[in-house]
Amino acid sequence: MSFRAVRSSKFRHVFGTAQKHDACYDGIRVSKNAHDSPFCSVNTKFIAIIVEAGGGGAFQVIPFAKTGRVDVNAPKVTGHKGPVLDVQWNPFNENMIASASDDCFVKVWVIPDGGLTENMTESTVDLLGHQRRVGIVQWHPTADNILASAGFDYMCIIWNVSTGEAIKRIECHVDTIYCISFNFDGSLLASVSKDKKIRIIDPREGVVRYEGQSHQGAKAARVTFLGKDNRVLTTGFSRMSERQYAIWDPKDLNKPLKMEMIDTGSGVLFPFFDVSTNMIYLAGKGDGNIRYYELVSERPYCYYLDSYSSSAPQRGLCSLPKRAVD
Repeated sequence: MSFRAVRSSKFRHVFGTAQKHDACYDGIRVSKNAHDSPFCSVNTKFIAIIVEAGGGGAFQVIPFAKTGRVDVNAPKVTGHKGPVLDVQWNPFNENMIASASDDCFVKVWVIPDGGLTENMTESTVDLLGHQRRVGIVQWHPTADNILASAGFDYMCIIWNVSTGEAIKRIECHVDTIYCISFNFDGSLLASVSKDKKIRIIDPREGVVRYEGQSHQGAKAARVTFLGKDNRVLTTGFSRMSERQYAIWDPKDLNKPLKMEMIDTGSGVLFPFFDVSTNMIYLAGKGDGNIRYYELVSERPYCYYLDSYSSSAPQRGLCSLPKRAVD
């Protein structure tokens, strides 16, 4: 008689449920831009969503508690001259949001407490330093008013938003930067790029500390640090266009600690790490699946738990901070 032991885990029965219709935001014309960006960002006060706009770029800011149908003429943030490609809320100031655009600008906006009452066209700070469109913005996790941006000029710039100055230009990339991620204290910056490499960068010095070959597929990849143990997780594609994830020791990027094929979907997988439960959520853009895994410190490093499936494809993805959950 065979006996198959089931691994004990308090997260084995985690499951996802969709909110009821009256608790959702309806009527939003989400951007159809092909750029591989989350297209939205949320905090305890507001949700920001990049939307379709003629004659420039725009994103909509909705008070988090104001669910229901959004008026088609609701005010938007419309100061960019090209399509908006990324938005991120400042973790230290819930009214401050950074946006990156096709017009080569990074702009920082301060949203009034009650939300917008008219279109906002004037930004608080304009950050101009990129020579080509800017696709990524990322706030520093422990230093207020420090922002990183990455553009299609293969450059990553660290900004001091309070003065509007570029304090460090990181010019180690030789191809398009797909994603950047700070570690838990902001002392390291991970990046993945079109040259199929993963880099661990010292953002203060602007130098590459460690470098290695990442996913070998031609499509976009994503990267995130995994909490205080400083391991790194990437998602990408194999040469055969299979979606996969990999876990890395940032001090040895010659070979991943674990690499696993997920499926043959075509959408980019966005990783969201929950530091309090050590769970990672992998959400595919353009499909209706969100898979979740439990991470551990020893082999095999990652255990599949379950997945949430929906018939509606995901156009944009972001995670709500735990402090907003009642």
